[in-house]
Amino acid sequence: MKKTFKLTHPKIKYARLVDTVRRDVKRYLKRERSKELPEGFDIWDFDCKFGPSAEAAEVISVAEIGTAINTAEERQLESFYIEILARASHRTGKA
Repeated sequence: MKKTFKLTHPKIKYARLVDTVRRDVKRYLKRERSKELPEGFDIWDFDCKFGPSAEAAEVISVAEIGTAINTAEERQLESFYIEILARASHRTGKA
């Protein structure tokens, strides 16, 4: 998913647009995690970027997506860019 979300609409309130973005991201992650893994891999990992535009996007983890959306909401941004790319990976043991 590489997408710029617009948070302005003449009839839909800002908070509802932000909720829609959260739902879309959550649905995308669930859909990607349910796909069958290639042989030899045991988990889906995600490479994520977030920012006000594609050029200014910074690398974040999947766990930080919600916080990044909250920050964009607090700043009342009119749009932001999010990139989530799934890749097959191996589990790492706890240290």
